[in-house]
Amino acid sequence: MNHTFHTFELSTLKVEVIDTGRPFVCSHHVGDYFLVEGENLIFEQTHSFSLYALAALLPLLPAKQRPLQKADWMLSDSIIACPDPHCGAAFQITRVASRTFTHEETTVVPVAGVDEEELD
Repeated sequence: MNHTFHTFELSTLKVEVIDTGRPFVCSHHVGDYFLVEGENLIFEQTHSFSLYALAALLPLLPAKQRPLQKADWMLSDSIIACPDPHCGAAFQITRVASRTFTHEETTVVPVAGVDEEELD
């Protein structure tokens, strides 16, 4: 099996509430965070996390997990504002680790256009 072909890297992300110097009006607390490990969101703290903030962050997370080109804005822009325009909270997305996954452990759909014999 060609293991290189079957594997891919994803970064584990930490999404943390940071202070911007403006008052918070939502339920955020500086230092609250969650992790993104593969497809899983992990909330290690007992605090709540805003549904609206989560909805704003979710579309960015899969892209932030993947390897990016050095000039890609997705690599450099890591602070996301709270979606409430009156709230001063922001969320910092940080890559904290990298993990290797295999195609087979993440889907049952074969890679299109590749002969199974090529994979061995």
